[in-house]
Amino acid sequence: MVNFDISRKRMVQEQVINRGITNQRLIEALLKIPRHLFVQEAMAAQAYSDGPLPIGEKQTISQPYMVALMTEQLELTGNEHVLEIGTGSGYQTAILASLARRVYTIERIRPLAMQARKVLDALHLLNVNIKVGDGMLGWPEEAPFDAIIVTAGAPAVPETLAAQLTPGGRLVIPVGSEANQTLLRIRKLPDGTLTQ
Repeated sequence: MVNFDISRKRMVQEQVINRGITNQRLIEALLKIPRHLFVQEAMAAQAYSDGPLPIGEKQTISQPYMVALMTEQLELTGNEHVLEIGTGSGYQTAILASLARRVYTIERIRPLAMQARKVLDALHLLNVNIKVGDGMLGWPEEAPFDAIIVTAGAPAVPETLAAQLTPGGRLVIPVGSEANQTLLRIRKLPDGTLTQ
């Protein structure tokens, strides 16, 4: 029988803190959110391992370190409205919901969105809105956003998403080919220009 609390603490220490993640609010969220609830039951024992895991529908839950790294890059203080592209199982969403005022998340695969909603509700993370649709279009009705995170790679930074950032807002996205991606953090300056 796996002790999930011990596994979670070990994951945070070995995979996150030991690799240079220092944001204390983020570390507390990672210690609090039960990652094993966001994977298929048969994979629960591996939920805190150092790598991505399948979650069904040919999709994966990201490696814990990538979740931590991308989240830290958003520089969340607690008052932000955040847009997440690619809800997946909802684990990254849960971390964001613990750190921001409101999270808007878009998932293109309906069964994943419905399962994520179920787990987020069970954890009483009620500051999350989920929509099924094309994430590259963003969520213009709720824009602008203080931070946008894209959990799947893109060949370039989508202009539609950059346009939905507030001045000073941050966009974190893996950019490149399927085989070779670079994690970018884009900041929108007050005059609307984008900088890395």
